[in-house]
Amino acid sequence: MSYDPSPSYPYRPPDPSPPYDPYTYDTYPWAPREAPEPAGRRPQRHTALGHHSDLRVLRSAYRRQRRVATLTALGYFILFLILSAFAPSFMTSTVTDGLPTGLLLALIQVPVTWLAIALYEQTARRRVDPIADRIRKHAELDAKREGAR
Repeated sequence: MSYDPSPSYPYRPPDPSPPYDPYTYDTYPWAPREAPEPAGRRPQRHTALGHHSDLRVLRSAYRRQRRVATLTALGYFILFLILSAFAPSFMTSTVTDGLPTGLLLALIQVPVTWLAIALYEQTARRRVDPIADRIRKHAELDAKREGAR
């Protein structure tokens, strides 16, 4: 019911005041109040997905996957740069007639990059994807349980 200031409604009902609780103090009146838990809700038997340890396992597996692929590609490239800077006689020596070692090592950079991509995909299939699938299945089960309530 709303208040109408016209003369046909001379009485304005008082605003309902919140119930007084002597054990809570409003230090910040603009802070939102927490809603009480519904009485008919059952407690959860399993931990919520956001607090699940599988997420930590997934993050560490994904972190390891990135490190393996990155160190494979960058490690070879840094080795190539170090050999170019500190071993110029080795890099200018010839492997076959007219093919210097430096050029051969530079051409090998492309297959090493492909190897890094293959390692990334292999570690994703072997370590990261099964954990992500398990988390996805848990999330689907949680959604079905919440929908059934």
